[in-house]
Amino acid sequence: MKVGLLVGREWSFPPKFIDEVNGRNAGVTAELVKLGGTRMDEPNPYSVIIDRISHEVPYYRSYLKHAVLQGVRVINNPFMWTADDKFFDSLLALKVGVAHPKTLVLPNKDYVPGIVPTESLRNLIYPLDWRYVLEYVGLPCVLKDAHGGGWKGVYVCHTAEDLIKHYDESGLMTMIVQEFINWDGYVRCMCLGQEEVLPMPYDPKQRKYLPREGYMSKELEDRIVADSLKLVRALGYDMNTVEWAVKDGIPYAIDFMNPAPDMDVYSISEPYHLWCVKHMADMVIRMAKDPKPQLAEARWSKLF
Repeated sequence: MKVGLLVGREWSFPPKFIDEVNGRNAGVTAELVKLGGTRMDEPNPYSVIIDRISHEVPYYRSYLKHAVLQGVRVINNPFMWTADDKFFDSLLALKVGVAHPKTLVLPNKDYVPGIVPTESLRNLIYPLDWRYVLEYVGLPCVLKDAHGGGWKGVYVCHTAEDLIKHYDESGLMTMIVQEFINWDGYVRCMCLGQEEVLPMPYDPKQRKYLPREGYMSKELEDRIVADSLKLVRALGYDMNTVEWAVKDGIPYAIDFMNPAPDMDVYSISEPYHLWCVKHMADMVIRMAKDPKPQLAEARWSKLF
């Protein structure tokens, strides 16, 4: 039974995780996946593959879909990850009863060559009605890429002029605009296996994790953990972070499309890093020994 790891530039988590799995002597081994082109009928040697980079390397995403069809458990499911976006997530939160800021998705500012606005975009109302947008989300508001992560392309806009300026610079990205929650506290939760949640107090202004003790009440922590599980179970993600902005005792789900969450020791601090290493090893060993192929999760599975 083998576990494969797909990684990018991160350096601290991969070797620590591989050593942790291999050091358990549990009948499961872990290694970096090595790829050089994939045949359509090529057998896959892994029981589980952990994906931490396919959102930036399209070939890896194709390989992982191929792996799912062969019965490999891929963390996270590449079909769901491909379909996911932050606007979809906002409605999902509403459907499962989790507090979420008001969110609106905007038409793209720019398009690929070949799109002629007067001919190709006849379904779009032009110009964009910014009054309609701001009457819904209010000011200040947050503009961000519906498919982005890592705080890239995120802007807090205090005026209509700010919003329009940043939108005009968004290019080919599909942007969402969101109600700004002027939070009293902020918590990022590491969620693994749709069972375990580690709340990590965080300051997004400083991009810094905070000491945890006494940061929130037991009641608030229990609600954040329960609501985090609602979201990751609805999405089917086995590895994710859910971010919460707490205002007047209410946790609002700000962002939970983080299927390759940061686990670097210098980013999240050593205690949180070691928690991730240990619990990721627990999860993949359990999955390798008790496989539940993701193919059964897809409605088109009967075709295969």
